[in-house]
Amino acid sequence: MPEVSFYLLPSRSQQERYLFACKLIEKAYRSGHFCYVLTDSAEQSEIMDNLLWTFRAGSFIPHERYTSETFACSRAEWERHVILIGTQKAPEGWQKTVINLSSQCPQDLEQIERILEILDDSEETKEAGRQRYRQYHQLGLAIATHKI
Repeated sequence: MPEVSFYLLPSRSQQERYLFACKLIEKAYRSGHFCYVLTDSAEQSEIMDNLLWTFRAGSFIPHERYTSETFACSRAEWERHVILIGTQKAPEGWQKTVINLSSQCPQDLEQIERILEILDDSEETKEAGRQRYRQYHQLGLAIATHKI
């Protein structure tokens, strides 16, 4: 079962939440972890896709937006180890580390080693985070909280 880390940001800014996610994604990538970024919508996936190109000058993080249709068509390309961003459950091979920007718990928890949850200080984000925290706690998962 996965370890869960909650990162609590002092700002209510979605942009700062996404930028912090980019930093975690970069750290994971540099450590050799090819994570999956779980989002609520195609629009949120697009925001993360765009930010990963621009959030830090000189930074390069190979990434791709994931859909089951595109994955089936270009799996050989993705086997070159890229970060995937999408709204569906993480495909096999990208389940070890999930960065959860969605309002739901990831699926197939038994396949995941780490879940990174990033919460800004808005009531909507915090309430969804509290619900996920309770779900993880009820499942007996190890949970760490980090105030940023």
